[in-house]
Amino acid sequence: MSEIVNGQAASHCRYRGYAKTYGKCTEPYFSALYFSDTCSSHAAGGAVLKPTHIFDRDQEWQGLSSFIERTGPNATLGVISGRRRQGKSFLLQAAAEAAGGLYFAATEATEAESLRMFADALVRHARAPVEYPFRDWNDAIAFLFRQFTGKPTPVVIDEFPFLARASPSLPSIIQRELGPGGSGRGSSARLLLCGSAMSVMGGLLAGQAPLRGRAGLELVVQPFSYRDAAEFWGLTDPRLALLVHMVVGGTPAYREEFTGSDAPDGLADFDAWVVRTVLNRQSPLFREARYLLAEEPDIRDPALYHSVLAAIASGNTTNGGIASFIGRRSDQIAHPLNVLEDCALISKQPDLFRSGKAHYRIAEPLITFYEAIMRRRWAELERNRAPAVWEATRPTFLKQVAGPHFESVCRDFAAEADAELFGGLPAEVGSATVNDPAARTQIEIDVAVLAAQDSDAPRRILSLGEAKWGETIGHGHLHRLERARDLLTAKGYDTRETVLTCYSAAGFTPELQQDKRDHVLLIGPPQLYAR
Repeated sequence: MSEIVNGQAASHCRYRGYAKTYGKCTEPYFSALYFSDTCSSHAAGGAVLKPTHIFDRDQEWQGLSSFIERTGPNATLGVISGRRRQGKSFLLQAAAEAAGGLYFAATEATEAESLRMFADALVRHARAPVEYPFRDWNDAIAFLFRQFTGKPTPVVIDEFPFLARASPSLPSIIQRELGPGGSGRGSSARLLLCGSAMSVMGGLLAGQAPLRGRAGLELVVQPFSYRDAAEFWGLTDPRLALLVHMVVGGTPAYREEFTGSDAPDGLADFDAWVVRTVLNRQSPLFREARYLLAEEPDIRDPALYHSVLAAIASGNTTNGGIASFIGRRSDQIAHPLNVLEDCALISKQPDLFRSGKAHYRIAEPLITFYEAIMRRRWAELERNRAPAVWEATRPTFLKQVAGPHFESVCRDFAAEADAELFGGLPAEVGSATVNDPAARTQIEIDVAVLAAQDSDAPRRILSLGEAKWGETIGHGHLHRLERARDLLTAKGYDTRETVLTCYSAAGFTPELQQDKRDHVLLIGPPQLYAR
């Protein structure tokens, strides 16, 4: 058996900080300010250098830099999306400033006012007046593309859904101007459309949308991974990092703006940190979960959507379970489930061993925390009874928040594993159920890892895993995995080298730790956070 639970993590989280100094410029991670000239530069080969005070986001910056520096005779289009508070605007402001481009942040306004603000932004950038007042977006987009020739230059239009809502023809206008004979011909503009309304941004390039086939970049800015989130928060204790991630996930804004850089000072401070931040009625985090739903334009019945999310947070993760919880038929919740998926607030994950069965998971940990802990005790929280509410809801937190979240982190760990860990590169990772006819029951597999399908050969199972947050894992859990493996072997899967993996934040029995069998792996929090 490969026992690494008592070993040290390969590397501890290094806190690079949310504020860095570069030259004379010091900026917070999620600042709304532009960078000064001392904070922008280009590499010798022309690539746009990422400012040092931007934490992580290396892949996103590489994608932006490659798009901006792309050579070609005509204007190009990129679409940037992502849920709110992920740092999209901050990233694009930095890219525009570093490459000498234009950044325009739209607001909720009429078309006429938006056109005037856009013209003002062009004037400030070019330091020259526009030729004539824009009558509509036909004039504005044509003028924009004609302004940029020669060196590739980024032009960022942030919060694009605000403009498209007031001017529904705008995507079609951009499509026309990017096409043959349009003003984008001969332009060096690298137009980047950005927005947080996921359903709107996703629709720009989907199906028969006007801009489908026009974009040279489609970038979704995701929350930080659980490892990067720990480093961003400055947490070196893996168990504490897991607890914090269960509450605020990997959203960058929650570290600085929403909590004022207040991170828990050790495990003993976690309970007090929850009370003084997310359960504090004076904290922006207190109402954030509600606002995440209210800000989505396609969510028109908040009560129904909160009930759907509450069902999932309570452990009712199938279509039928959700419908039963909220008192509706299964066909009546198809639309709200689709909307929540389009908004990237939930995800639909198939059962890897049962075709046609799927589980819904909430994508934002703060929403899970709100639905499981806060929503039911909202009146008490507003009366400033946070300590009492948290004390009373700790069992609920452990069951409905901590347990499922730990399973999710373990699946993320398995998905990112290299080929050496499980004897092959993971192709699919998820939860699964295995029918046990003899016992007339089902065995729940928290972390199933499958290799890629190899022609007509039996599908290879790399690992079957059990994940427990607050339960010490022993041979009983291992025997259940062995039974599942045997049942899957009978179904035709290749399980000859399947690794039985036990994940636990509470530890393992001495007997299990002393078991020396091959193809058994024990994973604790230090291994989850090892780089």
